[in-house]
Amino acid sequence: MATLPISIVIPTYNEAGGIEKLLRAIDAVGKANGLDTEVIVVDDNSPDGTGAIVDRLATELPVRCLHRPGKLGLSSGVIDGWKTARPESKALGAMDADFSHDVNILPKMVAALESGYGLAVGSRYVAGGGITNWPTRRIITSRVACALARPLTGVKDLTSGYFLVRREALENVRLDPIGFKIGLEVIAKAHYGKAAEIPYVFTDRIVGESKLNQREIFNYLKQLRKLYAARLFPRGAA
Repeated sequence: MATLPISIVIPTYNEAGGIEKLLRAIDAVGKANGLDTEVIVVDDNSPDGTGAIVDRLATELPVRCLHRPGKLGLSSGVIDGWKTARPESKALGAMDADFSHDVNILPKMVAALESGYGLAVGSRYVAGGGITNWPTRRIITSRVACALARPLTGVKDLTSGYFLVRREALENVRLDPIGFKIGLEVIAKAHYGKAAEIPYVFTDRIVGESKLNQREIFNYLKQLRKLYAARLFPRGAA
């Protein structure tokens, strides 16, 4: 039986130091496990030439680059990438460009969708998952962010940016591109039925700079306010 076709979006800004290694790793895992994977890199006009690297790799790997004119944000990048996904892909996904997400669990994520789950989340906060090489401040920030969103869903790793979702689960769902937690938007809004959390160990980036700053923390709180308002006042929420 053919494996479930998927399209994974990787938003980038100044990721030239590691993007080729990541794309080759995804390709290797896909070939070794018979995955039907398309990768869409959405690059926000990175001055370090990230987009040009992806364009070069597109001649030999199942990857292509969507070039955007400027730094428009991670969540909007994922949404724009999904709009260009090939028609045959039955699932859409997202992952970071910095190698913090373990590409080796992709087959398990695909298998979860094939077994009946509508959403597969790479999870740091279930048995077998974890975090390494992250400062205590970042771990606390992540835990608090998850706790604040906990009433919205039973998924434990609510701020995960590593996931696959059945394409039909997003039909007629309006995703807000605010901030960089597109995973939370999907977890809270999509019509996926059952969710599976696949454990992995998150590893902090070794190349490039983190995109987390005070502005993104503010955007996350704003995003939470909107999500809670939509739950409490479904007709009048902005």
